[in-house]
This record gives sequence, C-alpha cells and structure tokens, in this order.
Amino acid sequence: MALVYLGIGSNIERERYITAGLDALQGLFHELALSSVYDSAAIGFDGQPFLNLVAAVHTALPLAALAARLRHIEVEFGRPARATRFSPRHLDIDILTYDDAVGTFDGVRLPREEILENAFVLCPLAELAPDRLHPGVKRSYASLWAAFDRSGQALNKVDFSWRGRAISSVD
Repeated sequence: MALVYLGIGSNIERERYITAGLDALQGLFHELALSSVYDSAAIGFDGQPFLNLVAAVHTALPLAALAARLRHIEVEFGRPARATRFSPRHLDIDILTYDDAVGTFDGVRLPREEILENAFVLCPLAELAPDRLHPGVKRSYASLWAAFDRSGQALNKVDFSWRGRAISSVD
C-alpha cells in the first residue's frame, strides 16, 4: 500500500465542496488522516480565497489509476474538464506525494512543486506529517515549514467540521 498525501482546496462554495470532496475520498479510501483547514488568498490569479487542507491516505491504486480517480471526483463536483491551472475551483485534489517517488510518472510530477512554494500546502502537510521527509530535499516538513518565508502568503486556520467532528478549530 502506498502512502499518499493529497492537497485539497476549493474557492467556490468552499465548505460545500470541501465536505463533498472529503466524503468522496472517504468512499474511495475508507480512512483519511486530515490536517486542519486553512483560509488563504488565491495565488496566481485574482479570485475568491480558498479553503485548503491535506489528507493522508493509503492505497493499492497505481499512480495513473489514482490520478484518474481523483480527476473524476473533481469533474463530478464541477471542475471543467479543461480548466486552466490558475482558475477558480469547486474542488481541487492534488497528489502531493506518492510514497517517496521523485520524478514524472504517468504525467504526474512528484513530489508536487507547490509543497515548497505555497504556505497553504506546506503548513497543513507539516501539521499532519511533521517528521516525514520531503522525498526530494530530504528535510522534514516541520523544518521546511519553520524555514518558510511566510511574509507574502497569509494563512489562517478556520473552524471546520466534517461528519459531526471538528477537524479544525481556531485556537
């Protein structure tokens, strides 16, 4: 079974689509480990703010099949089949890592570059897996987050409940 970290985001009816995405992922993987949920500005385009979180799952699906299933979930919940990279999203699910794979496999580049570039990916990943090493740079997510320049990317933890339990709360 591969250990996979997924980045999940939405900036259109955010709570609705994050909930729908988590429900779909629960149906596919049965068990999800989840980070807190964070509010962040759209990056790369002018748009409404996003809600983002990271999920850890175990799967026997090969990478290509996993990518296809996740794409199907995104499309099912309103993502246009030909959506541009920097555009509003009902639901966005990105494969951040697949075990310790490094390189491009079946059209998926791993680990996903945004881990090292965006607070909305690195912060929840560091929260969920602080001691896990980034497969490419071989540093823990906690140490990467501690060294991350946060000055240009505001990130705020938000209250969020899913299936009757708080998965995120503002301290």
